[in-house]
Amino acid sequence: MALEATFRELTTGLHQVNDAVNSLHVTIEDKPAHDEAAVADDLADKTLELLGFIHEARSAAAKARQALKHPADMDQARRALSQCQERFHRIEQKYAINLVSYEKLKELARVAGRSREWAAWAGGTKEGIEQCRDPLGTTSKRLAACWQEFAERLGMMNISVRATGFVQKLADEGQSRDDEETVHIGIP
Repeated sequence: MALEATFRELTTGLHQVNDAVNSLHVTIEDKPAHDEAAVADDLADKTLELLGFIHEARSAAAKARQALKHPADMDQARRALSQCQERFHRIEQKYAINLVSYEKLKELARVAGRSREWAAWAGGTKEGIEQCRDPLGTTSKRLAACWQEFAERLGMMNISVRATGFVQKLADEGQSRDDEETVHIGIP
């Protein structure tokens, strides 16, 4: 697959992650109006934080795609892809720690026992958290594919440099033309 197409798939994957997390955030914010729960506020904050990292990853992926346009700036593309990778790694970590950890799921189960409204909210929230898993996994694979395509492209761009030596004749001022010394200076 062409490098440009692989990067386009990455940006599509990041868009899908954004949609899933944004949908989860809306679900979390749709909590029962007459009661409060610390887990709801915490999850709302954590999804907003995730959306910030997703925005940064999407921006970096867009920069990488832009750098591949003619004439391609492979160094700029590499730096932007590295930034995207770092942000995406942070997204995966935050998802694992803040959304699907045992502690968070336990808190959701606890709040579900309060009332029917909280049970519905907790069930919808848990489903939303699960719906983020597939886009994250797919995007992780697309990011790896970008690096693979990038490495293959760089491998095709090998530049062969052939250095040839040159000969320089040195003459001492006191020596005659016949006594010139030939020195070979070359690049191995």
